Amino acid sequence: MVTGASSGIGAEYARQLGSAGWNLVLVARRADRLAELASWLRARTGVAVEPLTADLADPVDLGRVSARVAGADVAFLVNNAGINGYGPFTEVDPALLAKVLAVNVVAPTLLTRAALPGMLDRGGGSVVNVASLLAFAGSLPPDPLPWRATYGGSKGYLVTFTRTLAAELAGRPVRVQVVCPGLTATEFHLTTGEKSVPGGEEQVHAEGGMPAGDVVTASLAALETGEVVCVPGLAERAAVDRLVAAEAELRAGSGSRIATRYQRPDHG
Repeated sequence: MVTGASSGIGAEYARQLGSAGWNLVLVARRADRLAELASWLRARTGVAVEPLTADLADPVDLGRVSARVAGADVAFLVNNAGINGYGPFTEVDPALLAKVLAVNVVAPTLLTRAALPGMLDRGGGSVVNVASLLAFAGSLPPDPLPWRATYGGSKGYLVTFTRTLAAELAGRPVRVQVVCPGLTATEFHLTTGEKSVPGGEEQVHAEGGMPAGDVVTASLAALETGEVVCVPGLAERAAVDRLVAAEAELRAGSGSRIATRYQRPDHG
């Protein structure tokens, strides 16, 4: 199952997994785009393709997709659906912020929860969560980066969720990955997420970026080698190890005494 499959990274996961022989369940809001992609995949790869039109911000639709991903025939879940809700935090419509959290946080969490028990019972499976390098850009101001407090927070959640889940499942027969692309050549920046990009043809925002195909190629290669955190453009994998080491230093602050710099003069 691939969510957000009607364009960009999601459509590329569908193409590459279909070419590798995977039968597919494709989830997105745009039924016309899904139908066209499904037809292309059937003709080019011969795999079975099931389009499932759904808005993952809608609890009813999310329930339908959760029930489908729990099926015994689903061994690979790609949580790719996402919207950005970009804009100054105090100016963005609260309803849009709630939708960002519903699609970027609630949906992948519940779909993963629905998929994993069956995968574990059957002795194998994979879950890939698509995050963003903006998950690591919290201290950087907007311009040239987007106004992104809620989006960045949602992708930070996906990184922590996936890494923690991978540790929980260590030694079990399921692979879990979070892929963190940088700017990617898709239509993602053409809308904040209230509505889908109109039209039947995939578009690319003016900023360009890494081809979506390269993002997916890196993700699938990293899944084979067991990389939990995949950054498609990162030359040195050791950077992730340094992040783990820095986190260990921060956790040293879990002791029973307050740090000296926070103590009042009369603190005993």
